[in-house]
Amino acid sequence: MRRIDLHTHSTCSDGSYSVKELIDYAHEKELAAIALTDHDTIDGVKEAVTYGKEKYPDLEVIPGIEFSTVNEGKDVHVVGLYVDYTDQRLKDRLATFKNARVERNRKMCKKLTEGGIPITYEELEKAFPDTAITRAHYAKFMLEKEYIKSRQEAFDRYIGDNCPYFVPRENITPEMAIECILENGAVPILAHPVLYHMSDAKLEALVVRLKEAGLKGLEAIYTTYEAYEERQMKELAEKHNLLISGGSDFHGSNKVGIDLGVGHGSLFVPEDILPAIKASIAR
Repeated sequence: MRRIDLHTHSTCSDGSYSVKELIDYAHEKELAAIALTDHDTIDGVKEAVTYGKEKYPDLEVIPGIEFSTVNEGKDVHVVGLYVDYTDQRLKDRLATFKNARVERNRKMCKKLTEGGIPITYEELEKAFPDTAITRAHYAKFMLEKEYIKSRQEAFDRYIGDNCPYFVPRENITPEMAIECILENGAVPILAHPVLYHMSDAKLEALVVRLKEAGLKGLEAIYTTYEAYEERQMKELAEKHNLLISGGSDFHGSNKVGIDLGVGHGSLFVPEDILPAIKASIAR
């Protein structure tokens, strides 16, 4: 049984590997399949799929995306697998979502500057051109400017969900992301549910609510999960007749210690979960 990785990022969002470097590395790691799931963008997907087909016929490159949404003031992410990246409706939706991200980033820059950490959105754009700017970019920029001593400090003190300078994105809900993915014919997956630090009851209520909106699966296998957490997520998926997905959330050097396909070293996402996911493609 070969490994797959259904949650990865390139330089098109907040990863450190270019699209081709990422596909090369997936082949080097002998993965059976890799999904490119950059934040709120499909800019690298066509290149990834084309390059993979031309160079590595034994590697399936899955077009994907990871939507950053807001639920009760907190970030909740929804992955879309087997995205039709030629769909103009999807491109139009992403343009709308991009505008919301830009507005959020401008507000966050203003709050940081007022708090003694001078950052402008224009500086971020210049430092990270042609990229969907995420909080990881803030952390890198702040470290380079020596405002902080480590990237983790940025999230602990400044831009983490409960920090004074964090600004949630407005009006983009998990349901909106799911609707967009389903409209495209792709498969919506709730990303890393354990990371939302909800009670079991609250997480299940969210899963039930999102399933009613069309959610198809849970990311039940993930880099940071303990064995009991993976077991719980698989049980939750089975209870609600949801697919199981999984991935490393690989970002290259932007998430130290997380390697493609293996996470912290013991991650294993088996290729035999793919047929059920493919069977859910609605086109």
